[in-house]
Amino acid sequence: MSTFSFIARMPDDPGALHKAAEIIKSHGGNIHRVDYDRRIDPHIVFWQVDADEDAPERITKDLQAIGYLQTSLATLRYLKFSVYLPDEPGMLFEFLGYTTGAGANIAFLDFDDRGKHPGRLTVALTLDNDTVAYRLLEELKLRWRLEILEYDSTGKKLDDTVFYIRFAQELREIIGTEDEEFLFRLLHDSNHIAQELTSQGRDPHMVFRSILQTGRTLRQTTGLGFYSLYQEVPLSTGGTLYCFQLPCGGSVYVLRNAGRIAMFDTGFGIYHREIVEMLAHFGLDPRDLEGIYITHADADHSGGGALFEAPSTMHPGSMDIIHAANRAYGSQMEGSILGQVYTKFINLFSQFNPPVNVRLLPPASEKKRNGLPVIEEIDICGLRFEVLESLGGHLHGHVFYLCPEAGLLFTGDCLINFDSLTPEMEEFASLAKNLMTTVNVDSERARRERKALLEIGADLDAQAKARDGRLLVCCGHGAVSTIEKDGLRVFGEIKRYDVADHYAVK
Repeated sequence: MSTFSFIARMPDDPGALHKAAEIIKSHGGNIHRVDYDRRIDPHIVFWQVDADEDAPERITKDLQAIGYLQTSLATLRYLKFSVYLPDEPGMLFEFLGYTTGAGANIAFLDFDDRGKHPGRLTVALTLDNDTVAYRLLEELKLRWRLEILEYDSTGKKLDDTVFYIRFAQELREIIGTEDEEFLFRLLHDSNHIAQELTSQGRDPHMVFRSILQTGRTLRQTTGLGFYSLYQEVPLSTGGTLYCFQLPCGGSVYVLRNAGRIAMFDTGFGIYHREIVEMLAHFGLDPRDLEGIYITHADADHSGGGALFEAPSTMHPGSMDIIHAANRAYGSQMEGSILGQVYTKFINLFSQFNPPVNVRLLPPASEKKRNGLPVIEEIDICGLRFEVLESLGGHLHGHVFYLCPEAGLLFTGDCLINFDSLTPEMEEFASLAKNLMTTVNVDSERARRERKALLEIGADLDAQAKARDGRLLVCCGHGAVSTIEKDGLRVFGEIKRYDVADHYAVK
């Protein structure tokens, strides 16, 4: 026995589901998953079946013979027109015979029964291709008077009667010309999301809109749409810390000290070219990086690692998440489909290229700092850093990099200065929450992590103040900040870098 999945596109008629199940049963198939929700799409049904090795071919052949199998995700045509039918018995029946024969799906029908032309029927159809549309129109013109109101071959006018097909077409606009098999797998994943969200009483349509908006925003902020907020902070050691707040996702930090440079987190892979150009603007050559230090495995923090020559240091748990392609791996949320599918989509949209030249951190020692295990002490750009292991609140394998000498604490996403984010950055950050409800895999542990980091930071900040310095908190998102009684406060001046300014015609 083998398990196979397929998508059926069936008429919204009584008995249609039973007819499909009968075909599956006739070939010895055992249905162990079927999902249909007319509130999302009144025609699409997702099936998963156990059957003998040769049964899938026979099942799909029989379903295709009666027009029940979704075999293509080609762009559907949307045709809207008015047809003038005589006020005679059977006219609508005859008209529908033509549309059915053409394989058209009706989006709506509306008689002008209160207007000047009670026999005028306004019709909206979806059809597979231009040839079918033209043939249908020619047949109708020979029989009745027609007025073409609208014809769209881009899929922009499709409504929710073909929700999943429209979703696939909008995905294709974002990710390019992916093959049908790949898109079918994404639709199956999307349907799993819809099931879980519906069971939680949430609106899947809103979440699917967030998925698409995530991809579109990333695409729109590359190239000439790329910008970054930045800080250039002098250190007491004579070095300089650069913080780059990218348009989407986490902050990227570059440390220059004693003639050496290192990077903390990489940003999304889709921004790699723009990041390299931006670093060159500040006199930073990525080829000179002695190392990249990853705080955690989310795509906006590790997704460009393979695009740099420098080796990356990370926790083994981060590598496990990358291999599992599931940001919930190693947590209590590991079984949730929401984390799995979010990871798949964000990795796809952001051109995920995680580190391949990797140094894995060793197991944590018995030493702890305020309850956080100390993994090891390492030299970065001539400075001594402690690597602290998180409690797994935001993500399994999350680590923090602490340098008391220079007054630096890299916290990843366990501390974020939300006040320093632009409205556009805040909006993008909210898209992940729309799907997963929370970006932390364990909210209680995340709370304890934040508390521990703030206490560590406050103690070290008090010591730094005694030397006329400050502890600088390098947040996962947002600006370099200091710890104050009322929360995190931006340190120094934030400026803006726009890639378009460097391509402007003088």
